[in-house]
Amino acid sequence: MSDVNGSAQARFQTHAIIEVLLLLVLLAYMTLARSRGVGEDFSFTVVGAVLMALVTYWTLNTLRDGLELIAIRIGRSRH
Repeated sequence: MSDVNGSAQARFQTHAIIEVLLLLVLLAYMTLARSRGVGEDFSFTVVGAVLMALVTYWTLNTLRDGLELIAIRIGRSRH
């Protein structure tokens, strides 16, 4: 049971670090995008849309890992 908890915790920590990095990249993109209009530069807009989709996917994935870690800890405390 500790192996499952350890691997879940390690996966959650890794995903949380990547989440923070993705959010920093998105913040940098938004800072660069302030001076541009939406659709003004198509490739820049596509990069932004892909980046936002990636951040959304990764956030949901990280939340799933966090919930899994909570479920493991609750299950272990009940036994």
